[in-house]
Amino acid sequence: MSNEIFVNDIIQWKSDNDADSLIERVVWIDEGYTIAFVFDINADKGFPRSCSVKDIKEALKHKEAFKLELDPWGRMIQEESLSEKDKLLRDNAWEIISSLVIQEPDIYYRDIRGKLVQQVIDEYNQDLQENKLIPLTVYKYLRRFWQRGKNKNALLPDYNNSGGKGKRRQAGDKKRGRPRKYKNHPEIGEGINITEQDRQIFRIAINKFYRTKTQNSLMTAYKLMIKDYYAEEYQFDEKNVKTSILIPPEKRPTFTQFRYWYETENSNLEKTITTRKGSKRYALENRALLGTSKQETIGPGSRYQIDATVADIYLLSKYQRNWIIGRPVVYVVIDVFSRMIVGVYVGLEGPSWLGAMMALVNAATNKVSFCREFKINITEEEWPCYHIPECLLGDRGELVGMTVETIIPNLFIRVENAASYRADWKGLVERHFRVIHERVKPFLPGFIDTDFRQRGAKDYRLDSRLDIDQFTEIIIEIILYHNSHELKSYNRDEQMIADDIVPIPIELWKWGIKNRSGKLRTINEDIIKLNLMPTEKARITERGIRFKSMYYSCEKAINEMWFEKARSKLLSKEEKSLKIAYDPRQMDFIYLPSPDGRDFEKCYLIDPDERYAHKTIYDVEYLLAYEKLQQQKREGKQLQNEVDLMAKIESVASRAKQETEKYQYKSESNLQKTSGIREHRAAEKNSVGK
Repeated sequence: MSNEIFVNDIIQWKSDNDADSLIERVVWIDEGYTIAFVFDINADKGFPRSCSVKDIKEALKHKEAFKLELDPWGRMIQEESLSEKDKLLRDNAWEIISSLVIQEPDIYYRDIRGKLVQQVIDEYNQDLQENKLIPLTVYKYLRRFWQRGKNKNALLPDYNNSGGKGKRRQAGDKKRGRPRKYKNHPEIGEGINITEQDRQIFRIAINKFYRTKTQNSLMTAYKLMIKDYYAEEYQFDEKNVKTSILIPPEKRPTFTQFRYWYETENSNLEKTITTRKGSKRYALENRALLGTSKQETIGPGSRYQIDATVADIYLLSKYQRNWIIGRPVVYVVIDVFSRMIVGVYVGLEGPSWLGAMMALVNAATNKVSFCREFKINITEEEWPCYHIPECLLGDRGELVGMTVETIIPNLFIRVENAASYRADWKGLVERHFRVIHERVKPFLPGFIDTDFRQRGAKDYRLDSRLDIDQFTEIIIEIILYHNSHELKSYNRDEQMIADDIVPIPIELWKWGIKNRSGKLRTINEDIIKLNLMPTEKARITERGIRFKSMYYSCEKAINEMWFEKARSKLLSKEEKSLKIAYDPRQMDFIYLPSPDGRDFEKCYLIDPDERYAHKTIYDVEYLLAYEKLQQQKREGKQLQNEVDLMAKIESVASRAKQETEKYQYKSESNLQKTSGIREHRAAEKNSVGK
């Protein structure tokens, strides 16, 4: 390391006892590089001392002192992570000393410093009758500023020094730590002290649920631990699902206690990442990514955010449980004001306009009937979202284009796109995708890890067990849970605080409708579908309205005898062609929009095609593709069989020809050959009968 010294360098002087070594910060150097002022970074009192730059350099050269590479007081401060109280205390201290610290080197000289400090005190205390500034406070701020790096954030309070960090307390009868504010409420209780038995359970849970390839979050590991080790009994619900009856809250550890234990006992970051991701991933990707999302909203419906993610799980077909059909794409629509998940769509097409619009269709759909399709019974109060927003924020790739223009005039939705390199605009939705993955990953077979496709990694596709409906059912359960549980980070405004509104999405939604209404709108569900569902061409045939090998009928087609006309070839090519809209989630119906767009004709599947009932377009297309593949595979064998049959027929015919030629008389005329057929037939019949 260079022997040159600079302001803010940390110099540690050697001594017989390293614990008593003097560590000083260089706080100022004169222009001639002759005199420096240094200050003990651990001193409770005193002020910077002057010394010769030459003496410091000589000490460094002769190993009597050395520079510290890491600043003991150095820390990364993110402004958004600071509390308002921290900022207030810091800014107040800075206001007091900001005019002093720039007066270098005068502030370092004792005979001048006192006068400068007194001037600041007199100015500050002017017109104050109480809480006056005193010299002791000013000197405390100055010392902190010099010791901790000469920056404004050096004046932040020392909350991290409280409590004896890293020291384990012995459990006693009295509850340690800050008393719970509402400990007298039976649902909360006073809590417990962590015992050695609890710590043993913590260790087991970390190894079993956290340090695994599934990469569960610490919160997920905590919940799984509580489920397995802090239940007093188990029961089975109406679906024969085993559930845990947890012991009372006051008798089980909190997540804060679990996290505190983990952070104090598990300092080996490399081990944790390696067990969760593997050594290769640790070497390549051991960094964190941060992001924020802030959007101004007035109330429910002011702005919906929409985005898509490819789920890390492989699904099976509903037709054949041994058909692996790939990974689903989950679209989520969230109301920014309340954080309520108002719409969802699970499909197999890549993130696209189609999937985004189907999610928006769901946002405007009655959720009681939607959940019933997946055998989930809810009341309207549990998910009261069936509206369209004033504004929709999405991704440029999904909402940019001509198609989006239909939303604006027809549904009066203002569309905003997240600009390139501004993914934080959609961070609200993307955070929920992480939550969804964390909640489903520990339980679902076929859920892939991040080492998928790496050499030697497990092929998770072979573990697939869920079809798209079952996966959607799980996603719905997660959404219902999210909508009814308290948000960890939500800044309530003054009116919410005055009304004592708990930051639960459904409560915020209800409160917002009551107090901030005006942005939500309802439109007929079928009209929404007509405007947002995908459209394609269908064809009138004698068997019905043909669309993707499926046949439909409707009242209008029957009354106007479309199918009879098609069979009689009374329809032109243009008359046979129809523009239809369809819901990819369920192919039971297709829709024929009226010419003016105000009405529609609903077409239903014809009986012979009931095999497509209650199936998604992806199941149908996969079935048709599979059948076509199997047909092509059979064609070779079929052709071989046909060739073999032709050979057999040809052989019999050849043998018959040879035998016939033996008994043919060339002298017989054609008339003679054809005469007596009736008698010959009778004789043959008698011969066969015998």
